[in-house]
Amino acid sequence: MSLNATATMPIATPLNIVADENIPGLEQWFGDLGTIVRVPGRSLSPAQLADADILLVRSVTQVNEALLANTPVRFVGSCTIGTDHLDTHWLEQQGIAWSAAPGCNANSVVEYVFCALAALDIDWRGRNFGIVGCGNVGGSLQRKLHALDIQCKIYDPWKTDNPDSATLEEVLQQDVICLHAPLVKDGPHPSLHMLDGEALDRIRPGAVLISAGRGAVIDNRALRERDTSFTTVLDVWENEPDMDPELLKRVNLGSPHIAGYSHDGKLAGTRMIREALNQALDLPAAAIAQETSLASSPEQSRLTTDKSGFAAMRELLLSMYDPRQDDTRLRAAAQSAASGGESLPLAFDQLRKQYPKRLEFSHYTLPSSAQLPNLDQAVRAQLAILGLK
Repeated sequence: MSLNATATMPIATPLNIVADENIPGLEQWFGDLGTIVRVPGRSLSPAQLADADILLVRSVTQVNEALLANTPVRFVGSCTIGTDHLDTHWLEQQGIAWSAAPGCNANSVVEYVFCALAALDIDWRGRNFGIVGCGNVGGSLQRKLHALDIQCKIYDPWKTDNPDSATLEEVLQQDVICLHAPLVKDGPHPSLHMLDGEALDRIRPGAVLISAGRGAVIDNRALRERDTSFTTVLDVWENEPDMDPELLKRVNLGSPHIAGYSHDGKLAGTRMIREALNQALDLPAAAIAQETSLASSPEQSRLTTDKSGFAAMRELLLSMYDPRQDDTRLRAAAQSAASGGESLPLAFDQLRKQYPKRLEFSHYTLPSSAQLPNLDQAVRAQLAILGLK
């Protein structure tokens, strides 16, 4: 986890905790510390923090001087992997400890990549991958691809010693291009609009572009205005939640920033922030049992297919998680907004707030060879690498 605690001191309980209402496991991980007040993260105001010791957010809350000035907040925890929504420089100047939860949902995003390809009926075997951004998510995807014996090239200017390191131009020539870079607006390697019109024009016909990091890494207007010859999957959008409905019409698969929304990943983020809080404010460990809410039901863990080869893998992956359902819900929300219904930004946030519980592949057991004789050992090996028991 990321942790800055340069000016922290032990603090007495009970504490007043203000938290984004979409953070799971709050009572489980923070209930022993005091009072928890749940609020909508995107509309959080300074008045709601007048008595707060601890602030827990997700990526939709901009945490800065405008929000926290003249409040008693001592610790800010973001139960997500990114930090571009946190003014960390100001927090450190004020002596406010902060932490994010890097890597908490990395596996969830990797599973989204493979399920998106399955949903589009694109066999990833034998294809070359390009990864932009090789942090926790990109690195996890790279390791998975190596285990699957799939070639990949990496563009990450901060990790030039990566054995798969390549130029952005080389990465954009691969069969499947996955964007997992953080949003960086200044410095020597900004990522804002990294994929502008010129870069988008370098992607070859028939390729697949999957964006599951930060929306503004792609110039959304440039993408919308192009008659692309490649397949596009967008989980993230510029100016969220006020996404461009016209761009949605142009993409092959769209979702409302939920690639990392597995229940496993969200609970891991909550746990990591409690651990960071303990360290920052010299608090005892949470006295809780293991994360039992991750248990799958027999119905959820029962898998079957009468197919073989890639068709079998595709069917099994989509039975665990089918991103086409997210696409359908998002398009329905956009159509409703266009017809005078709830605004798209509000619907976008509601889709995230009401997101169905999604468990990662590790909760599912592949039936034996006797039960599924149509699955050869090569397919079973691939499914095991992807995470099935």
